[in-house]
Amino acid sequence: MPDQTVTVLQPKGVLDVDKGEVLDGAVVVIEGNRITAVSDRRDAASDADQVIDLPELTLVPGLMDMEVDLVLGGPGAGLTDPVRMDPVKMGLRAVANAQRTLRAGFTTVRNLGLFIKTGGYLVDVALSEAIAAGWFEGPRVIPAGHAICPTGGHLDPSAQSGLAPGIMPMTVEEGIADGVDEVRKAVRYQITHGAQLIKCCASGGVMTPTGPPGAQQYSTEELAAIADEAHRRGLRVATHCHGDTAVNAAIDAGIDCIEHGMMITDDTIQRLVDTGTFLVSTCALTENWDISNQPKSLQAKAGEVFPKAKESLSKAIEAGVKVALGTDAPAIFHGRNAEELDVLVKRGMTPLQAIRAGTTVAADLIDSPELGRIAPEMLADIIGVHGNPLDDVTTFSRVPFVMKDGAVVKHR
Repeated sequence: MPDQTVTVLQPKGVLDVDKGEVLDGAVVVIEGNRITAVSDRRDAASDADQVIDLPELTLVPGLMDMEVDLVLGGPGAGLTDPVRMDPVKMGLRAVANAQRTLRAGFTTVRNLGLFIKTGGYLVDVALSEAIAAGWFEGPRVIPAGHAICPTGGHLDPSAQSGLAPGIMPMTVEEGIADGVDEVRKAVRYQITHGAQLIKCCASGGVMTPTGPPGAQQYSTEELAAIADEAHRRGLRVATHCHGDTAVNAAIDAGIDCIEHGMMITDDTIQRLVDTGTFLVSTCALTENWDISNQPKSLQAKAGEVFPKAKESLSKAIEAGVKVALGTDAPAIFHGRNAEELDVLVKRGMTPLQAIRAGTTVAADLIDSPELGRIAPEMLADIIGVHGNPLDDVTTFSRVPFVMKDGAVVKHR
């Protein structure tokens, strides 16, 4: 935690995400890492230890991305490299991706499930703890540890890479778990070593090498065991899920958040509304992900799934589903996370709704009431953008000012 230095930010305006308006001429007073006041009094600067003038910028709460994998992708790396990547290299690559993400204005992320061989180490937990300790700059990381996945399922790296038997055996601790007893053990292992939520795979996906993308993979009983084990320990559960049957099974099991939900019907969308289940739609990848180097079979799946994803998201927005912003980076390059805001607007959200998806709704999803707003008693995660973001969310593609936890990370 920073010392109790009093900082005053003097911007062009401050976005109140609850009221949906920009407070022109307001100043933000920060003591240590907490906001103490949002005021129109410019004389607040007289008692400050430092004053930061931002006359051309509108201040917005730090954005949050609810689905990233900082361990994958990034400079000089493809999406997967399962055999040659050891945990040390994974961690170092995650550092570079974390720094890029933070400087793009995303001050909090959920790292949703390692699906790599680590020897049991939870690389994203180590990343989260190192950032919190101040070893290097990065967003606040909510780590899931290893994704819980059935043998041969969507995030089984041996299956995804087409490895021969025995080339890279995966353990229950590394998330490959079959049956109720094994999934419980896998969840307990992640929690023991620092996971702050649990990620599992309920269905196949575009990148699944075999079977249709929406096919349910875990049984409803296995999904219920995962949810029960996590909930008894106070953790929420997110599940990769495309197909209608699998999404309904996840809802039946009590899972808190559906990742993707790209092939869901009107009835299932209504169930999401009725149960208060969150949806992280990751829809920017349907427009901006370059899949030209993927196998023809996966390109064909994308051609089937992506148009349905756009339609499903528009219907979910119209129905009032709790949609939180998530990119599935590196499917969207790390540091270009704001592309998701633009796509949410294209799918039917107002700019304010899209901003809330990346602030207040995301804060609700991770149960962090101290985040997502610029208001007294909130943590000082603040970014600055040009113009009025309520008019044009593409302004988030260029973020010249970033503050996280009361410390200035970027100021151009």
